[in-house]
Amino acid sequence: MKRNIIKEKSFGFAIRIVKLYQFLVNDKKEYVLSKQLLRSGTSVGAMVRESEHAESKKDFIHKLSIAQKELNESIYWIELLKETDYLDDIQFDSLYASAIEIMKLITSILTTSKVNIKKK
Repeated sequence: MKRNIIKEKSFGFAIRIVKLYQFLVNDKKEYVLSKQLLRSGTSVGAMVRESEHAESKKDFIHKLSIAQKELNESIYWIELLKETDYLDDIQFDSLYASAIEIMKLITSILTTSKVNIKKK
């Protein structure tokens, strides 16, 4: 079976977000921002999974577009947590790099998918 890189990476990102949420709540006693990140960060992988069984190419694009928006929101919360000293440089750099890598993959898939729809 062919590997689904975006599925693997978005699921791995969700795992990291859950673990970060646990750290922020248990160690930093931060409950509001971390909850926002938990929602958006785990939603990325969920939407990628939904896109696997999309009803049409347009539905596929729609679901991946939502994943892209959720990832953009996650990047916002990661940046905010860094700027408010809840994340150190190492935590931020690692999470931010993962988010950007996934964003590039999703953007590439969306661009290709949209081009293919226009050709039909």
